[in-house]
Amino acid sequence: MGQPHDARLDRIEAYYDCVPRAVATVEQVGPFTLFVADEGTGWQFYARPRLGVRHTFTPDDVCRVLERQRELAVPLAVEWVDEVTPSLLPAVRGAGHEPHRYPLLVMPSDVEVAADPRARPLEPAEPHLSLALGSVSAGFEGRDEVEPTDPGRHPEMMERGDLVVVASFEGNRLCGAGSAAPRGEVAELMAIAVPPGHRGRGHGTAITSSLVAACRERGVEVIFLSAGSDAAADIYRRVGFVDVGTACVLGVDD
Repeated sequence: MGQPHDARLDRIEAYYDCVPRAVATVEQVGPFTLFVADEGTGWQFYARPRLGVRHTFTPDDVCRVLERQRELAVPLAVEWVDEVTPSLLPAVRGAGHEPHRYPLLVMPSDVEVAADPRARPLEPAEPHLSLALGSVSAGFEGRDEVEPTDPGRHPEMMERGDLVVVASFEGNRLCGAGSAAPRGEVAELMAIAVPPGHRGRGHGTAITSSLVAACRERGVEVIFLSAGSDAAADIYRRVGFVDVGTACVLGVDD
């Protein structure tokens, strides 16, 4: 007998379907929903299985949605949760592609998580915001040189409550940052990174804990993330996150 279905996955799926719609054109391509980012957002989206549609995916389904993305000159990308849409992985492989697979983790509602005093939410107009976004880029690129990054629409989204940005400090020195995107009672943590020179001192854990605390203060019940590596997943597990599924990400170089 298989594992019982985790109802939190349904809420995560609904979240994935909701978030891009405010800044994207939406098109149905067979059993997929294709999100095409509005011009000027600076973001790139993907295709996902249509919410609530039961379908056994085929390689032809995958080829059709990739071809439509090619026609639109947008990234050839498909994302899904393996446990929710188990037929899509063999269909993608049947179409000749191999996706990345990442641990999908969720914070249990009964696990207490306190904000770390080193890490705090930033204000939309705060000068540290550009530096925080730059530190995330530096962390992912493995460099210590941090260049301030144009915040773009981040302040607007923070004002609306659609985005929380937390930065960790040593004194007045910013050491890393991360974000959360609350939508109602569900939020995803994302873009958590620390430049190499500040690693090993607990800043990743501090950022994650403070993001969880900030989301809970806003009434969020389901807090989740996908970990980009096993090492990153171990950091999140130490905070209290548990594995709930597998996030699959297909990106095709054309």
